[in-house]
Amino acid sequence: MQAIIGKQFPKIIIPKIDEAKQSIKIIVFDWRWYANDPGNPVQLFNQALVRAVRRGVVVKAVANFPDIVKTLQAVGVEAKKLTTKNLVHAKMIIVDEKIVVVGSHNISVPAFTTNYEVSTMFEDEQAAKEYSQFFDSVWQS
Repeated sequence: MQAIIGKQFPKIIIPKIDEAKQSIKIIVFDWRWYANDPGNPVQLFNQALVRAVRRGVVVKAVANFPDIVKTLQAVGVEAKKLTTKNLVHAKMIIVDEKIVVVGSHNISVPAFTTNYEVSTMFEDEQAAKEYSQFFDSVWQS
């Protein structure tokens, strides 16, 4: 298990995205895209997802805002905004059904640079299965 504190998030998670072979599932409350700032840590994260899609990794994402959903779909991510009245507030990434990241980090500049954020990454296939079932249930709602 690894603690991810504040701005460590992109440095720790981007290599995991780059190592993904089969799938990445993401649920997040706030997700930003900074197309005009490719060196931005959030955009480095986003670019890692684009690379994953290009090498055949199935990337699915649930986000709250239609603009980011459209942007993600445009780069090949299977993305959706839920149509339920329930708020998506979870923050979770599952890589290859074995690595799980959960915590408070949104995918935004404040979360990646200045906010007091904490997340945890661990590799546990049984827990990943349970988190993946949660993702699938949210995806279907």
